[in-house]
Amino acid sequence: MEFKDRVTARMKALNLSATDLSKLTGVSKATVSFWVSGTNGAKGKNLLSLSRALECSPDWLSDGAESPGTNSDDEAPIAGSSAADLIAQMLASKAGKGLSDETRRRIAGAAAETTGNVITVDFSRPGQVGDEVWIAHYDVRAAMGGGQVPHDYPEMLQDIRVSPKHLREMGVEFTEHFHLKMVTGWGQSMAPTIKHRDPLLVDVSIREFVGDGIYLFSWDGHLYIKRLQKKGRQHFKMISDNTNHQPEEIPADETYIQARVLLVWNAHLV
Repeated sequence: MEFKDRVTARMKALNLSATDLSKLTGVSKATVSFWVSGTNGAKGKNLLSLSRALECSPDWLSDGAESPGTNSDDEAPIAGSSAADLIAQMLASKAGKGLSDETRRRIAGAAAETTGNVITVDFSRPGQVGDEVWIAHYDVRAAMGGGQVPHDYPEMLQDIRVSPKHLREMGVEFTEHFHLKMVTGWGQSMAPTIKHRDPLLVDVSIREFVGDGIYLFSWDGHLYIKRLQKKGRQHFKMISDNTNHQPEEIPADETYIQARVLLVWNAHLV
């Protein structure tokens, strides 16, 4: 059995849908679809959350070792685990079950931020309050071409310091500054609007189609930055600004919008 087969077998045994698993693990439905399709596996904190939701051992889920039975509470920590992983393992055990969801989230977040130079994506992390705020810049490469397989744990790059007031004066429309994040475009299919490796300002609170525009979305196991138009009720039209790339129809129910692109970081408003 492969990783995806073990996931689907446990989902079937527990009568869990993809939506159920998304809620139990705290990840997006797109991430669940990557697990089920075998595009991506689960690692670290995600693996522990997934094993807890599927009531099985992380070792069995990861590589089929031993049996699907859950780990005992006194099991030794995994060798080579980071402090953040060990804390996540503790939270997944009986010792962490008495904590509230908010307390668990804060402990896990603090561990991720203070125990290493790699920080897992936490799109809820607010910027600094005031006229100028820090916008987190993540190493998420969304392809403007053939698609990029997303990282399980994108690393955070250098933060960008901006004035929300200035952004609004430029015409950027957003509700809260902490919904704004930076990602990187990859490829040439959106040229000349977006060039290869352009930093992009996105609003991660927009997780559904809200009208024609440029979106960060996943489809068929890959991340894209493309224009989306609604094509009837069941399809999107995926459009590249580069005329050498032809538009493509993709199923709406298999397209998972992660954010809307607001600004190319060359002061080109989209």
